[in-house]
Amino acid sequence: MAVNLRALYAFAREMYPKKNPNPIQYGTAGFRGDAKYLDSVMYRMGVLACLRSRFLDGKVIGVMITASHNPEPDNGVKLIDPQGEMLVGSWEEIATKLVNVSDKELEATVAGIIEDLGIDIGKKSNVYVGMDNRYHSPQLLKAVCDGVLSLKGNVKEFGIVTTPMMHFYVVAQNTSKAYGLPTEEGYYTKLITAFEKIRGTKLEKGNYKNKIVFDGANGVGARKMLQFLKRMNGSLNCEVFNKGEGKINHECGADFVKVQQKPSSGLPITEPNTRCVSVDGDADRVVYFFTDENGQFNLLDGDRIATLIADYLMDLVRKCGLDLNLGIVQTAYANGASTDYIVQKLKVPVACVPTGVKHLHHKAQEYDIGVYFEANGHGTIVFSAKAKEMIRKSAETNESSATLLNVIDVINETVGDAISDMLLIETILHSKGWDVKDWLNTYVDLPNLLLKVKVQDRNCITTTNAERTCVTPNGLQEGLDKIVANYQRGRSFVRPSGTEDVVRVYAEAASREDAELLAYEVAALVHKLAGGVGEVPTLPPKHNSHI
Repeated sequence: MAVNLRALYAFAREMYPKKNPNPIQYGTAGFRGDAKYLDSVMYRMGVLACLRSRFLDGKVIGVMITASHNPEPDNGVKLIDPQGEMLVGSWEEIATKLVNVSDKELEATVAGIIEDLGIDIGKKSNVYVGMDNRYHSPQLLKAVCDGVLSLKGNVKEFGIVTTPMMHFYVVAQNTSKAYGLPTEEGYYTKLITAFEKIRGTKLEKGNYKNKIVFDGANGVGARKMLQFLKRMNGSLNCEVFNKGEGKINHECGADFVKVQQKPSSGLPITEPNTRCVSVDGDADRVVYFFTDENGQFNLLDGDRIATLIADYLMDLVRKCGLDLNLGIVQTAYANGASTDYIVQKLKVPVACVPTGVKHLHHKAQEYDIGVYFEANGHGTIVFSAKAKEMIRKSAETNESSATLLNVIDVINETVGDAISDMLLIETILHSKGWDVKDWLNTYVDLPNLLLKVKVQDRNCITTTNAERTCVTPNGLQEGLDKIVANYQRGRSFVRPSGTEDVVRVYAEAASREDAELLAYEVAALVHKLAGGVGEVPTLPPKHNSHI
């Protein structure tokens, strides 16, 4: 197969010239930014996906066009490796280099990648491409496809899909359909069939009522949830809102609910204690919430989801009589009360890793059954090949093992999947006969607060110990420790943003007032020692009398 790299350069120069002079970094979620600067990035990621597939002997590589929970005008792109995992780290570096070189350097850079990695340019290459429903996604999808085609690769377009669906398609195809059929119907069928087998015909049980309100963040998740409901034989009573009438993630969706600590706009006034579910724009994050009889907002986030799932799975594994180790993976953002509950009540091993799903996923794979969720609601459960084989054999004679097999099929193990996670949560609540108040009462969250501090250069902040300890600038960690010591059950850490020049501050303490005071004290210290930009962060006026 003859591939003309000079033609690749000419096509890029004419059709997808590099417009953004600023460097861009491949983060945990790929490249993100203002859509008007992304045409060249998308074209080059099509080229890279084609090379990655050839490097892996023609295995399917996925490309997803999305900015997830970011608002418009942002968009982005991420690559999906053959087993549904995030792009391997060494290729993130290649991706970063490729998108940042000038148009004139593109031909030589691609040639260098081919030579350095010994890629046989004559091998087949297979790339799957999908997008969310942002208005600029179609033009960006075309750029990706043109990048693949410029190297004479094979490309298959899936149109508007959730990010988890793209991960599902890639794994299904690369496992010769053992994971499922790599189609939209195959995805629906696998999850719905398993969900309805476990659920049975008795749709309400104990305090569990078969009614949920679904906030689709005006993203693709709303569309796909409607498609699920058409196929679900009435097994889930669900009303879908924020279906696309407004802007993606604008005052709605999982990130809005988590950060703002209040219900999404666009939802009806519901009866007290109604289960409400919010996903983000590409449906890979999910959080639950409800308003009680007193009008009090209550959030059930990723920490709550992880503990609920781990408790259920531990019970099932005991009933199966199988010797399988289960562990939970968290980040420093996990609420301290959830960690205490896991260790003291559930007695499950817990590990802490740096922020980013790829870190949690890799750590979870060290267990027979690994449960991971970021506090923002992004996560899943992974089962080792050994665990699946033991469960499969046991299912021949053990009813609990048969149930566990169906549970595995409800789960999209490849990446956080908001709809799959929701179906699993509904399965567990139904099994336990719980409503949201039963779930909330398992433990009491420590009040916490997240702040951003604008700085001249976020790279001045470096961390260790899974981002819980600040290494530079000098004196910041020492000062932070002194501040934290003044608060009952106080905990705080700082970390640089992966995409902008801000430092993220997390703080928790025994009371809401203390959590706020602690957060703003730390934010002021960061501003002082890390080159803060603009005014020093201060508490809103109503709190000043407490300082």
